[in-house]
Amino acid sequence: MKGFRVAKTKTKDRAPEAAWTFLTNHSHVLLCLVQDPEARMRDVAEKVGITERAVQRIVSELEAAGYVSRTREGRRNTYEVNGALPLRHAVEGHQTLNALIKLILD
Repeated sequence: MKGFRVAKTKTKDRAPEAAWTFLTNHSHVLLCLVQDPEARMRDVAEKVGITERAVQRIVSELEAAGYVSRTREGRRNTYEVNGALPLRHAVEGHQTLNALIKLILD
């Protein structure tokens, strides 16, 4: 990238903190569903570190926006991610969800 420099820091100067992450809970939930389309909300919540109710809300929002579709199979749900859609923020809107998934999971 033109005009972009990465500052060099000493790793011993800063310990990683769990207070924030570079990806949102929405992306964490979505990545969990990509990895396991039959995941239970309880398992996703545990993996992401949020409540089951928060996962349900996030999945509902992702469904409403078209990023996730849910199919009921007996007592279980199966989730399908629509990776062809663009990312939502103006900064990364030129990229698709598939590009993010590939970057993180490959």
